[in-house]
Amino acid sequence: MDQVLEKLKQGILQFQTEVYPPNAEKYKKAATEPQQPSTLIVTCADSRIDPELITQSGPGEIFVTRNIGNLVPAYGEMMGGVSAVIEYAVSALKVRHIAVCGHSDCGAMKALLSPASLESLASVKNWMRNAEAALSVADSLAPAKEATAERLKRLTEENVLLQIQHLRTHPSVAGAIARKELTLSGWVYDIGAGQVRISEDGERAFHPVTARATKA
Repeated sequence: MDQVLEKLKQGILQFQTEVYPPNAEKYKKAATEPQQPSTLIVTCADSRIDPELITQSGPGEIFVTRNIGNLVPAYGEMMGGVSAVIEYAVSALKVRHIAVCGHSDCGAMKALLSPASLESLASVKNWMRNAEAALSVADSLAPAKEATAERLKRLTEENVLLQIQHLRTHPSVAGAIARKELTLSGWVYDIGAGQVRISEDGERAFHPVTARATKA
């Protein structure tokens, strides 16, 4: 017996018997109406991140794309799935906001700090080229003898900021921003603390989301 698959099946049964019934109308509505998500979230493929749970979003409310390191290749550099998702979200779904969400203890950022760890992972090594500039910036801003944990935190933030810059190179994003139809933000999710810090309005600093910080 495949124990992993059986555990997944048990989760499906729990969803069908406990989660779906009280929300049946919401799911039926989502199934019969075109999706109209307000936001595209670009986040890491890390299995510890659940964008819907973190934002308490329901079916059809957020559009999500995930990849190693929450990277956004600059337009024309690596045209593929991420570029297609961005174009579709902005031009077809008309999302009004895009958030790039990094996170604590990110394996991709650790790999940037230890390039040798990628020698046996050729595809991953090539993909991580999209974050190399973040490492250069993080190292240039680092104080002397910076602790490893602080260096990782700094790199995680700089990577999010870099990917926002890359987002702006995409024609669909640039046009929507110019028309004031789209805004961008950068997030860092602390898995252990359950905290999200956000950089918005072009700021470099990341501020924790608190009841006082949220706007009506």
